[in-house]
Parts: sequence; structure tokens; C-alpha cells
Amino acid sequence: MSDDDVKLGYIGLGNMGAPMAKRLVEWPGGVTVFDVRAEAMTPLAEAGASLADSVADVATADIISVTVLNDAQVREVVGELAANAKPGTVIAIHSTISPDTAVELAAQLQPQGIHIVDAPVSGGGGAAEKGELAVMVGAEREVYERIKPAFKQWASLVIHAGEPGAGTRMKLARNMLTFTSYAAACEAMHLAEAAGLNLQALGRVVRHSDAQSGGPGAIMVREDMTALGPDHWLHDAFTHTRGLGEKDLSLALALGATNGVDLPLAQIALQRLAAGLGVPHTKE
Repeated sequence: MSDDDVKLGYIGLGNMGAPMAKRLVEWPGGVTVFDVRAEAMTPLAEAGASLADSVADVATADIISVTVLNDAQVREVVGELAANAKPGTVIAIHSTISPDTAVELAAQLQPQGIHIVDAPVSGGGGAAEKGELAVMVGAEREVYERIKPAFKQWASLVIHAGEPGAGTRMKLARNMLTFTSYAAACEAMHLAEAAGLNLQALGRVVRHSDAQSGGPGAIMVREDMTALGPDHWLHDAFTHTRGLGEKDLSLALALGATNGVDLPLAQIALQRLAAGLGVPHTKE
């Protein structure tokens, strides 16, 4: 089946769904959209999308994207689609849900020949507008290859995470890093404030330096989390990073003690950095 023959559907036109769906309006086979709020569909209609009267009406599409609020809404929408969809239909869930939900729905609908794909996205509304989202896809390989061209309309990075459920597991790991780093940023701001520093200036420095260094993602290049042997290509670089990190964390903790600021995340980082990098301290 060529792209000209593949019909797309999109359900849920909120902050993320609307810009993602908008980037599908020029798809050769067309896109049909639905949202419970009629006003959310108007801009898509003006852009060239076809409008559905209900979730069930979208079930005629070959690849259907779903961006709704939570697991309960996902189950409800998928149930309505499954009752009307033909074998071979792909239902892609872009909401961040429990990984168990995708696994259960995939197993439940497999006898009908309906493919459930969990494909959560990362990057925010701005990236969606520009077509620069990252999407983590949990699907059988053949299904992944089928949907990739459509996903490339709104994502500049399409990753096959594994089987159904794997996309959501990857998104949860990614978001854990995001929100843990937010908590660490708040801790750093408390330290900076107590030390008499301008928080706006600190924020500018952090954003600038992260843009240059890549931030935490810069160290996420290993195949697994086993300790690195001396001959591993990362061993010397990470040993150097360990030394710098432990020195700077120790200095930050001392500054915190001087200013009466508790820094629990920095303490944990100092304790776990070496082992986390794969270059634990060894007893000689």
C-alpha cells in the first residue's frame, strides 16, 4: 500500500494533538480528525482536514493516532475504534500512559488483526509545530516500518523502542530524567540564592552551557550499565568526568553547609556518580 492509499486519523486535538494533526493535512491519503470539542476541530478543517462526527467515524482510517488525557480515556477511545475498525488497522497511542495498558490492549486486539502501538512523544508543543518531536515507538517491526513515514510528518526522530509497551517504558525513563533534573535545578537555585547570586543569570549560564555540552544526554552513550573495563573506549573519559564531578559536588556541598542550605540531591549524586558512570572506586 502506497502513501497515497493510506488514510490517517487523529483523535484528541489538545496542546500536542492539534499541531501534530495539522502537520498531517497534506498527507496524500488525507487525515480525518475528531475531538469532543467542536471548536478544536475548526482550525484543522480550515487547514484541510476532514472532520468526523464521532470516534467511530475515524475507524475507517488505516493509521489512527490518539492523544488523550489518561489511561481511562485511552481505553475508552480504543474500545470504540476497535468495535468499528477493519483488520490491519494501526492505533497509535501518543499519550503517556501505563506501559501495562499498551501491552494489554495489544494482546486483547491481536485476534481482530488490529495493531496497538504505544508511541509517546517528547519535545513539547513548539517541537510539534515545527515537526521536530522525538517519538518512541513500541510495535512489531513490520508495523513500525508501516507507520514511520506518517510519523515523520511531525517527528524528526522516530525510534523503534521495541515491542508494544516499550515506547512507554522509554518515555517514562526519559521523563524521570527530566523531572529529576528539574528538582536538582531547584536545589541549585536554593544554593545560588543563599550564596547571594542572581538566579536569572544562573539560568542563562545553565541554558547556554547545556546547549553546548548536551546536558545529561551527553553521557548516555553506553550499551549497558555494567562497569567499564580499563580498555573500554569510555573508561578514561568517564574517570575524568568522575573526578571533576566529585570535586565540584564536594565544593557545592561545602558551600551549602556554609550557607545553611540542605542539598540532598547533591549528596546522593556524590555518593552514586562513580558507580553510575561505570567507574566505581575500587579498594586497592
